[in-house]
Formats: sequence, C-alpha cells, structure tokens
Amino acid sequence: MADFKIRGVVPPVTVPDTDDHQLDVPSFERVINRMIDAGVDGLFFLGSTGEVVFSTDERRDQIVREAVRIVDHRVPVLVGIIDTETERMLEHGRRALALGADALVATCPFYALQGMTEVEEHFRILHEELDAPIFAYDIPVCVHTKLPWKLLAKLGAEGVLAGVKDSSGDDVSFRYLVQENEKNGHPLTLLTGHEIVVDGAYLGGADGSVPGLANVIPVPYVEQWKAAEAGDWARVKELQDQINEVSHIFDVTSGVQGYAGGVGAFKCALNLMGVFDSSQMPRPVKPLEGANREAIRKVLVDTGVLEA
Repeated sequence: MADFKIRGVVPPVTVPDTDDHQLDVPSFERVINRMIDAGVDGLFFLGSTGEVVFSTDERRDQIVREAVRIVDHRVPVLVGIIDTETERMLEHGRRALALGADALVATCPFYALQGMTEVEEHFRILHEELDAPIFAYDIPVCVHTKLPWKLLAKLGAEGVLAGVKDSSGDDVSFRYLVQENEKNGHPLTLLTGHEIVVDGAYLGGADGSVPGLANVIPVPYVEQWKAAEAGDWARVKELQDQINEVSHIFDVTSGVQGYAGGVGAFKCALNLMGVFDSSQMPRPVKPLEGANREAIRKVLVDTGVLEA
C-alpha cells in the first residue's frame, strides 16, 4: 500500500467545537467545503491542529465519520492515529480505515520513550498489520524523538512508509531526506508542515505542504503550489510573503502559549470570519477573547482577509 501518492496542499483540518464542547458539524462542513472549493489536494484530519490528543476514541470516530461523509471522495482523506504506543495506534488505524480513511498518519511512540530499534519496529508493525499507506509524522517538539532522515529514507525504499509529514523544524534533515528519496526513486511523498517557509521547502524538492493556516486562507496556498509546479519561484516567494503577513495572528496575542495561541488563533480567526460559530477550545484550553481577539481581528483586517 506504500504506492499511495498525493502532492500539493493538504491542510490539517481545524475541528470546531460548540460552546458545550461537542463537535460542531455545520461549522465542520463549512471549513472543509471552503478548502475543497479553494482547490486543496487532500485533507488531514486528527493531527495536532485537529485536536487528536484531546479527543476520546468516540470523538475520534465521530470526526472521521463526519469528515469522510462531508469530503465524499472529492479529495483524499488522511487520518492521524497518534497515541502513546503501537497497540493503541493499531486500534485507531483499524477504526479509521473502516470509516473510510485513505491513508494514516502516525508519530513514533511517546511517553515510554524508546530507541531507534523500537521506533523502526513500530512503523514496520503498523505497515504489516494495517495494510494501508502510512505517513510518518516527524514532530519532535511533541513526541520528544526526532526521526532520523536515514531511517525514514530506508523505510520508504522498503515500502514500509508511503510518506513523511515533516514538522521537525530541522531543515537540514529534511533536505537530506529529499535528496536521499530522489536517489531511491522517490518512493516517499514528502510534505512540509512549516507553513511560514513553504517556499523554501518547495524549492528544495518537497512534494507538498500541510499548512494549518490554510484553514483561514486556503487560496494563497493553492496558488503557491501551482506557481511552484510552473517554476515561477518569484511568485512562490511573493505569495509566501503575503501568507506570512496573515500568520501574525500567532504572535499578536499575549498571556497564552502553545496550543492556545496556535490552534486558538485559527479558531478565533475562523469565528471572526463566520466560518465557525464558536471559537471554543477543548478543555482545559480557553478560547482567545478580549484584547487577543481584537488583535487577531486587526491582522485579518489589515491583510484584507476580513472587512473592517
């Protein structure tokens, strides 16, 4: 199943919550349809942006079920099966596939931190027992293990992995992986998760991007990918510069950090834009309010995303 291929813009979908912490299905439909209408090439559910670690098994199933229904085969559906250890990820993977996922996204194990021998075995087990395209999610800031590029290239060449979603922040490692993947015949789909420097990743050979900010502004990311495919690198950079002005929704807030200031900014922006009915966050995280909400509004107005 490692022959699954996807290229282009594959946003990690932000999940809307009602004020009483239930899945807001109408808002979910709006954000999904808005990105598909903009021309994205796939959608990634239950990643970091998609509240995976905040979600019970029942809620995970509900998100995947609704996502598959709403997408309705218009683009591929990638589903995160992130959990602490292999057996838990196998359970999530089986359920996601039964609900209609096209590919699965898995981190290495965490909490019980292990060595590379165990990490490699983990991905081999997922491949063998799930019989589905597996993307390795390299996000050491959350799982506290960096996936070595040599291991990823090896697992790609052997058909264990279909791709990599790189959120490591290690541009040197990613560039080496791109080059080694080319030497191996390009078996891996390599996607960058760094929405602020997508232009550099494309120039270096990335097959696409997984930008959370595309929930808010999908069109510039789609146009950027088309420009990269056409080799118009001046336009690629120009669009990145425009995108980055909007990305300041992350840094105009105060008194919040991590998830509250990142995904919280997405939800606040989408609520201000009328896409989400609420900017509610999963407990114990609080939604952005007051001066923080107004600071995000100002960025959206100043960049033309929102009318004054």
